[in-house]
Amino acid sequence: MCGIAGFYQNKYDFLAPEYGGRNRKNKWYGTLEKMRDCLVHRGPNDQHVLLYNHAGLAHTRLSIRDIQGGAQPMTASFHGKTATIVYNGEIYNTDELRNSLSSYSLRWNTKCDTEVILNGYLAMGTAFFSRLNGIFAFSIYDHNSGEMLLARDPMGVKPLFYQEHQDTVVFGSEPKAIFAYGVPAEADRDCWNEIFALGPARTPGKGGFKNMKEVLPGECLTFSDAPNAPYYNCQKHFFWSLEAYPHRDSYQDTVEKVKWLIEDSIQRQMVSDIPICSFLSGGLDSSLVSAICQKHLKERGRTLNTFSFDFKDNQKNFQANAFQSSLDRPFAAEMAEHIGSHHTFLECDNQTQADYLYKAVDARDFPCMADVESSMLYFCELVSKSNQVALTGECADEIFGGYPWFHRKDMWNKNTFPWSWDMAARKALLRDDFAHHLQMEEYSQRAYLKTLELTPRCSEDSADEARRREIAWLNVRWFMMTLLNRMDRASMYSGLEARVPFADPRILGYVYNIPWEMKCHNGRTKSLLQEAGKGLLPDSVLYRKKSPYPKTYDPAYERLLAGRLMDMLDRTNSPLSSIVDRRKLEAFLKSPSDYGKPWYGQLMAGPQMLAYFLQVGYWIEKYGIS
Repeated sequence: MCGIAGFYQNKYDFLAPEYGGRNRKNKWYGTLEKMRDCLVHRGPNDQHVLLYNHAGLAHTRLSIRDIQGGAQPMTASFHGKTATIVYNGEIYNTDELRNSLSSYSLRWNTKCDTEVILNGYLAMGTAFFSRLNGIFAFSIYDHNSGEMLLARDPMGVKPLFYQEHQDTVVFGSEPKAIFAYGVPAEADRDCWNEIFALGPARTPGKGGFKNMKEVLPGECLTFSDAPNAPYYNCQKHFFWSLEAYPHRDSYQDTVEKVKWLIEDSIQRQMVSDIPICSFLSGGLDSSLVSAICQKHLKERGRTLNTFSFDFKDNQKNFQANAFQSSLDRPFAAEMAEHIGSHHTFLECDNQTQADYLYKAVDARDFPCMADVESSMLYFCELVSKSNQVALTGECADEIFGGYPWFHRKDMWNKNTFPWSWDMAARKALLRDDFAHHLQMEEYSQRAYLKTLELTPRCSEDSADEARRREIAWLNVRWFMMTLLNRMDRASMYSGLEARVPFADPRILGYVYNIPWEMKCHNGRTKSLLQEAGKGLLPDSVLYRKKSPYPKTYDPAYERLLAGRLMDMLDRTNSPLSSIVDRRKLEAFLKSPSDYGKPWYGQLMAGPQMLAYFLQVGYWIEKYGIS
């Protein structure tokens, strides 16, 4: 994995003598290096920049494949056409793509996937992007046409932000690269609504900050010279999009195809020139990924490293509820023994989890999933000390219908985001004047309805099936993206590449169209995955009730957060003084925490709300938000 950044405009020359020409003291070289250096955590092994007349490209590399030959930015030529790429990701069908390009008589200098993308573009143009199976975000500068392209993988696993600033479009893997260019970090009402009406989710295509955008999954942007426009023209198109169609396969054929797709995706994503590991919680999703990984590694005489996560003293403090009915540790231990992996149990204590709340904002550049994210950041840091590539079970619940809101019609009928329907909980600590200014209900509702309008639909669906399709689309577009963003930033902040085999467009494209009676066969949640796991997992794990990512149940953690939040609010010029109502906070702290009714998803309840506000305050101060 890597970090990419750069800028583009086509009206003046970055290499002009007044900027320093091609001399390394040229001010634009210095700007590129600042952008690159703030992303070095994403790729600590190698860093380079290139400056052209109308574009600058920066790259920092985490070496996973073709360690000697994959340096970037990479330039290639074909039939008089030259282009340069900076790329972040992994292409899992690299060998097939390379073979498919054999008729073009292209020149090959490396074995890396970067060159496959670049040569594919030179031979076929942007039409080649639809053939890529993988996780990616890249920019290509076409020297002949003077165009710059930005593209992102169909599932949105890899991030790519951009902002049009004065006369230039600036881009980066993370917002911090755009700020390093010199773009100010600003917030407007939409930004505050992203935080309080929708957060930690974020509207697709929006970058959180004022005027910042994000390339959408499966989207390609082409910036080009525009004689009638001030600086450039931008054309957008999707090279991949989710489609709805009638499902004609029998139940048994459906099970077999799902099983094959999952195993094929996992096996493809095991490709690496360095050892891989997996996250193993003892739940169905991660256990299936780990079992298949270990099966293939065992054939090569190797053993998989697996890791599970928990919190200190959770065995003493755990409180079962409707969302989390059991602890992970016994199931993770059973699963590790079953597949014969080399397993490590990792724990996080209260102090570390609270301290990493701020580090999580540093990684995300935005308030995020509170301690659900800070703990993952800490765990990824520990894992990265022994492995640099990890496979995870993310995205299975969104695709296969694992969450309660897929099953409960009372949650369907809220006519809003089913994981975040209680706006009163979101306003619980806000000043009334601030909440009134935001108009949070209206903002959230507009985002919800706009997403529904884009739902890929099938005319043969019944009313219930059509609604379930809407719920699935909402999950893919929103909830899944929140978790993918968390996983990318938490892992890459420590130079750990996290791969998500369930986030394969082939799996999503097929499963999205499977009728609910097959997805939830005989009323069993995620029965298709259970069928795929038969023979690979013990029944105790295969049929275990879903339990989400763990969190601490230690009351001392909530007291720690409460003390820090009160201290922040009591400071002179507190960043939260115009946002948080102190009387509401005091009343909130006196009331018992409700772990059974989260205000976001299944995990973010009372303590996480306190942690979220701490992140907001830290974010305001760090980025100078007013």
